[in-house]
Amino acid sequence: MRNVADFSALESLPPKQQWLWLTEWLQGGVQPGRELLDYLQKRAQSPQFPQVLDGRIYELLWRSEVPELATLARELFPQGVVPLLSEQAQDYTPLLIHILSEQWQAADQWTRQQLCRLVGAEQRGWLYFSEVQSIPVLDLQTIDNLWRVHSLGQFGFRVQRRIWLGCGRNWEKFWRAIGWYADGTWPRYPQGFTWNVSAPAGHLPLSDQKRGVRVLEALLLHPAWAGGVN
Repeated sequence: MRNVADFSALESLPPKQQWLWLTEWLQGGVQPGRELLDYLQKRAQSPQFPQVLDGRIYELLWRSEVPELATLARELFPQGVVPLLSEQAQDYTPLLIHILSEQWQAADQWTRQQLCRLVGAEQRGWLYFSEVQSIPVLDLQTIDNLWRVHSLGQFGFRVQRRIWLGCGRNWEKFWRAIGWYADGTWPRYPQGFTWNVSAPAGHLPLSDQKRGVRVLEALLLHPAWAGGVN
C-alpha cells in the first residue's frame, strides 16, 4: 500500500500512470478515499486548479462503489472540479454528468446542441461560421475545460487547435492525426468513431464537415484561446 507522502510524486507522473496509481490507492477502501478527498481539497486552493489530475481524482471518487466516498465527493464538489461558468446563465451540469458517466457520444451530441443554443440556432441545429465568434468566451472555455480535464487531456477544442497548428493548418494532416480520416475514407457515424479516452488526441468533440471546414476553423480561432496555450 502506498503512503500519503507519495502524493507529491503523483503530480509528476504522466496522466495514464496517475490513473493506475489512483485506482490502486482507492482499493484500500474508505480511509484512503478520504485522504484522496483531503488532497483534492488542498489542490483546489491552487490558482492552477483544476488540472487533469484533479479531474481523474474526482471521477474515481464520483464513480466509487463505496457509497460513502461517492456521497462525500458530491457534497464537497457539488458542481465538480471545473467551474461551470456562463455568460448566459447556461446550465452545464448535463455535460458534466455525461462526461463523468463516460457517456462520450451523449456528451458530443449535447456539445453540438449547446453551441447552437448559445447563438440562437437551436431549432436550425447547425452553425454558420459567421455565428461562431458570437459564442461567449466563458461558455466555450467551460465546455472545453470539461472535455479536457475529464479525458486525460485527450479531448477538447484547445487540444484540436494545438494539433491543427502543429499540422501547419493542413486539414488533411489534421483529419488523419485525430482519427477522422484514414485510408481514403471518412468513418461512419457513430460506429466509426472511438467513444472513450483510448481515441487519438483531439478525436472528440466531433464537427460536421458536410458544410466545409469554416465552422471548425472559426472555433479553433475563437477569442476563447487568445493568450492561452496553443
